[in-house]
Amino acid sequence: MAIVYIPSLMRDVTRGQGKVQAAGATVAQVVENLERAYPGIKARLLEDGGIKPHISVAVDGEVTPLGLLEAVQEHSEVHFLPAIGGGGERWTLAGPKGRAS
Repeated sequence: MAIVYIPSLMRDVTRGQGKVQAAGATVAQVVENLERAYPGIKARLLEDGGIKPHISVAVDGEVTPLGLLEAVQEHSEVHFLPAIGGGGERWTLAGPKGRAS
């Protein structure tokens, strides 16, 4: 079974576990098996039949553009990575660039 790393904001669904195991030959199958073991996790990961826009999937250390279609091996590591927001302004140690602090 693949080892699946759960983001800290989703660990309430996995009863606090940051690392769980799930079977599946694709990310989609892994998500379905996660849902069987941890009801509610699928809704946290998927939207409109695909991975939510603010979540990336990495299989064996590589972020995949295939999302749910990405192949998963028996000993793969699967990471669901929430996007880190921010931007819009460039900051320096003194505060936003171009503004007086």
